[in-house]
Amino acid sequence: MAKEHILVVDDEADIRKLVEYNLAKEGYKIACAATGEDALKKARAAVPDLVILDLMLPGVDGLEVCRLLKSDAKTQRIPIVMLTAKGEESDIVAGLELGAADYVTKPFSPRVLVARVRAVLRRGAAKPVDESAAITVGGLAIHPGRHEVLVKGKAVDLTATEFRILHFLARRPGWVFTRYQIVEAARGEDAAVTDRSVDVHIVSLRRKLGPSGSKIETVRGVGYRFKDE
Repeated sequence: MAKEHILVVDDEADIRKLVEYNLAKEGYKIACAATGEDALKKARAAVPDLVILDLMLPGVDGLEVCRLLKSDAKTQRIPIVMLTAKGEESDIVAGLELGAADYVTKPFSPRVLVARVRAVLRRGAAKPVDESAAITVGGLAIHPGRHEVLVKGKAVDLTATEFRILHFLARRPGWVFTRYQIVEAARGEDAAVTDRSVDVHIVSLRRKLGPSGSKIETVRGVGYRFKDE
């Protein structure tokens, strides 16, 4: 069975060749583009299963490519893994909020990149998220219908906002979410949530969940994710 089709977008030929070599070795079908304009043309002509997208492109930059792909019905479901230089936290946040699935910072390990690609494709192939389904991970159980959280069978008393944040993160393990995305998911009539208060809610959640609180990981400068087991 043929593996997925991946579009690699980077203006540096050495990086394109490095990424192409390591992914092709894993059996993926690879197409490459050196500019944002070429990437958009190729993605629309033959919709890939995943795009690896450098943010620092000449002309149409990576963030604009991401925005255009996500605003087009034909390409909006393509998962995007961003390639970023270290220190570009604001660009990482912007990319995630535009709908990118993950990011890898340069310089990167080819093995790490391949692992991230596998994980993103695996998440994309999974069944659609059932918002009402119970989630059980290790000793942690989350029951949306009953608005109940158990740790090793013992009920944990969470506020409505804490529950919404935990459920939002846990139903998409491995995905990195910015504080803004968490704010949007956790808004309710009972409380006003801000990007600054998200950190306070996370600290409280970790404390109440005990050892299971370590499942909520901090992605420095970006946001949070629920550990992908």
